[in-house]
Amino acid sequence: MVGTLSFFPTKNLGAWGDAGLMVTQDDALAERLGRLRLHGGSRQYLHEEVGTNSRLDSLQAAVLLAKLPHLQAWNEARKRNAARYTAAFKGHPEICPPHVDPANDHIFHQYTIQVPRRNELQAYLKSKGIGHAVYYPLALHLQPCFAHLNYRRGSLPVTEAAMDSVLSLPIYPELTREQQDAVIQAVQSFYR
Repeated sequence: MVGTLSFFPTKNLGAWGDAGLMVTQDDALAERLGRLRLHGGSRQYLHEEVGTNSRLDSLQAAVLLAKLPHLQAWNEARKRNAARYTAAFKGHPEICPPHVDPANDHIFHQYTIQVPRRNELQAYLKSKGIGHAVYYPLALHLQPCFAHLNYRRGSLPVTEAAMDSVLSLPIYPELTREQQDAVIQAVQSFYR
């Protein structure tokens, strides 16, 4: 079994460029992963299998080490921001905040609501200068790389309904109360 971590710059713990990490407790698998990240070889210029150049460079590692002591505080700030959004949108007939199982802890890399007329809301937020995003706007079964599976629009209606209604709001740790109030007010006023 392998665990993977992304340190893309926008992540909760982000490097300055592309970076990631794989972890495992399986020694044989760790050895193979080590080879794969170095062009598939355990020695320079000898490649036992096809691999990639996927080393974490020293600059990215230094950035991550400098940021790591702040991660817990940043995640707590994200949780506070998420709690404010959820309290503001709770019970609204058209704004569905994310559900968090009480048995779990969510660190909110994104705060994604589901709403009707999502594209219209996006235009409204843009007109007010409020940041937002639709992450992964095309579901996997509709991606060209999976065309050979013969899925079409309508094949996975629940997935497609989510795809068409999700919208992520600003959640970063430095988001001020005033900025968040502006986001909340704009989203609520759109649905009045």
